[in-house]
Amino acid sequence: MEPQAHARAEGEMIAAILAGDTQLYHELIRPYERSVYLMALSYMKNKEDAEDVAQEAFIKAFRNLSTFRAEAKFSTWLISITLNEARSRLRRHATSRMESLDEPPEGDGTVSPALLRDWREIPSEVVERSEVRRLLQEAVEGLPVIYREVFLLRDVEELNINETALALNISIPAVKVRLHRARIMLQKQLTPQLKTVTRAKRRWFQWS
Repeated sequence: MEPQAHARAEGEMIAAILAGDTQLYHELIRPYERSVYLMALSYMKNKEDAEDVAQEAFIKAFRNLSTFRAEAKFSTWLISITLNEARSRLRRHATSRMESLDEPPEGDGTVSPALLRDWREIPSEVVERSEVRRLLQEAVEGLPVIYREVFLLRDVEELNINETALALNISIPAVKVRLHRARIMLQKQLTPQLKTVTRAKRRWFQWS
């Protein structure tokens, strides 16, 4: 569907929802469920909190649907609500967390992988892709928030510059500067790590 036709269809759905056909709301948000969840996950770092943030964002969007203005895309407005909810929740966690330094937390949040009888049973390109994804995810999570959110919106969610600026409530020049710095930070961190992956792949073929 062309962007203008898609916007008209969304506008018609929103009008119908506001008129009382609330069952249409799930259809309205269905295309954005994954994006909202991934954006929440990039802040909250665990699935449970991310799911809570996403759910609350959808609820708040529904309650405030009458305030939505068609000057912005609905997806941009929804992402903005998600970001605000994630930030608010993180602030609440920061003020309420009283974890003891003497008692380690129950579990460290990691999952032990199943043991394999032979690593060579896994094709090397699969291992490499998995390793690269892990390195990229860790690098993105390590970015300062102001750079991480711009990178996610522009390079992952593929919002344009205007939409990103609107979602984050910052200027277009700020989007450009933050995205440039985010890419530089990722490049500096990932370049030596990706070289390590490449060397490991060479050793893989030597062993096989």
